[in-house]
Amino acid sequence: MDSVRLPGLLLLFFFRYSTVVAAAGIGGTRNGDQEWRSATATYAIGTATATGAGQAGACGLGTLSDSGYGFNSVGVSSALFERGSACGGCFELRCVDHILWCLNGSPSLVVTATDFCAPNYGLPGDYGGWCNYPREHFEMSESAFLHIAKATADVIPVQYRRVECHRKGGMRFTMTGKSYFYQVLITNVGSDGEVAAVKVKGSRTGWIPMGRNWGQNWQCDADLRGQPLSFEVTSGRGRTTTSYNVAPWNWQFGQTFEGKQFLP
Repeated sequence: MDSVRLPGLLLLFFFRYSTVVAAAGIGGTRNGDQEWRSATATYAIGTATATGAGQAGACGLGTLSDSGYGFNSVGVSSALFERGSACGGCFELRCVDHILWCLNGSPSLVVTATDFCAPNYGLPGDYGGWCNYPREHFEMSESAFLHIAKATADVIPVQYRRVECHRKGGMRFTMTGKSYFYQVLITNVGSDGEVAAVKVKGSRTGWIPMGRNWGQNWQCDADLRGQPLSFEVTSGRGRTTTSYNVAPWNWQFGQTFEGKQFLP
């Protein structure tokens, strides 16, 4: 009798436990700050930013100070980069469990993913191949690194979690492309900082879905010249905001326009 009833009791326990876990948000949630996770971090000597001043990096964000991201930028390993979907995302980092390298009190710092830390499979993951899959690793700018660890530190153990991005001003749309190939770079994104989907609309078109070209550059095959443009942007957390008539009818390639921002 007991051997027959036991599986049913186990299933009932599992169902109730799963319900409690889901309700409590154990393990983190994309709708708020996640739980702390373990990773490692290094920094590139002599760099003000993770990608270097004026360089676009794998996210294509251009000069970071002009894009609204400042100097607290990082390159992330492929396990975190997610083929570019993590571009613009915000992470809170803190150095932990190393009395010689971590700053007193383990202060935390919010950084933005602006580049890809490429793997080096010629080296082991614990000796040089810090960004090898499936390692979770942050290649920090020197200025950002020194907010959480000492300059004499090497590879430091860190904890990280995804957090909301607090940006000044609205999202920025930079027009690129040529003729029937239209591309827009979207920067200074609030919410979680990620862009998951984009649509563009001209005064003579309906809403046109765009595809990710690379990083935060989105494209479509359409000639949108000579008409005002509106954008619908969806964040990684599924929030959507629409900026109507951001670009005037006489916009030119290379120009940048400011739209709406995700509200806190």
